[in-house]
Amino acid sequence: MIQTDILIIGTGPCGLFTVFEAGLLKLRCHLIDSLPQPGGQCTEIYPKKPIYDIPAYPSILAGELTDRLMEQIAPFSPGFTLGERAEIVEKDGDGQFILTTNKGTVHRAPIIAIAAGLGCFEPRKPPIEGLELYEDKGVEYIIKDPEFYRDKKVVISGGGDSALDWTIFLAEGVASEVTLVHRRPSFRGHPDSVQKVLDLVEAGKINLITNGEVVGVSGDGNLDSLEVKHKSDGVMTIETDHWVPLFGLSPKLGPIAEWNLNISKNAIEVDTFDYSTNVPGIYAIGDINTYPGKLKLILCGFHEATLMVQSAYKRIFPDKTLVLKYTTVTGKPSL
Repeated sequence: MIQTDILIIGTGPCGLFTVFEAGLLKLRCHLIDSLPQPGGQCTEIYPKKPIYDIPAYPSILAGELTDRLMEQIAPFSPGFTLGERAEIVEKDGDGQFILTTNKGTVHRAPIIAIAAGLGCFEPRKPPIEGLELYEDKGVEYIIKDPEFYRDKKVVISGGGDSALDWTIFLAEGVASEVTLVHRRPSFRGHPDSVQKVLDLVEAGKINLITNGEVVGVSGDGNLDSLEVKHKSDGVMTIETDHWVPLFGLSPKLGPIAEWNLNISKNAIEVDTFDYSTNVPGIYAIGDINTYPGKLKLILCGFHEATLMVQSAYKRIFPDKTLVLKYTTVTGKPSL
């Protein structure tokens, strides 16, 4: 059993910053995330997309923001349970929460902070017959390790930032051949990324098919070819080792919806005094919560995390007086 002071569900920016604020109060944190690495949407969906409203950073890539937050919380040595989904929450005889993941890992803490962004993410899968037969056998919905595609033929489908960013990344010295398939002639992604794709197409490093979509998968055990239907050229066959359809992720509350929390429109209702839920000891911060005037911004989530941790400390240590101390006074943060 993993014991900690604050158990954080979600490793996006708000979850990570919670570790920092808790660390300033000498509280230990452990984080759980269904994704295989920290960062939430910033890492999984748009790691190379610039963010412009983080204080002190005129512009910072989403993936870089995660890296900086991980560097900031390193002195507090948080624990991580990654690639596992928070499933069941119970209370023991001491009033502490016992949380078990879908893989059976058990955690215990007096405080739970839900910072799960938009919830659990499930990939949006194209409606292609027999597609499930090739999942993890050439069809992947998330790129976890780019080296997995080293010297391979890869087809990526999609027109958003994730599809563009990964197409660029794999085309620059990773995959042996990269093809981008998009059903429209224009893209939804950042203009800089679109231009870079077009430049790589002109340089012969990317095969681009617009006005087309993958309609069939084939292979003997593993994927070896795709059928692509073009708006004017009909159906063509493309040989490939991997197909990565990046049509986005569908957010769902998942098991959290069964925790007896007050929920409105797929978000958790909280008290804006400290972002507590209707269940004492459970808080919700970031995009997962809702209240009048809510803004789904990372910087607002940072504010919510700060106030939430102050309340959590008082709940853990009701007899102690909490005095706010500035880091300019306390010096370099550490536990």
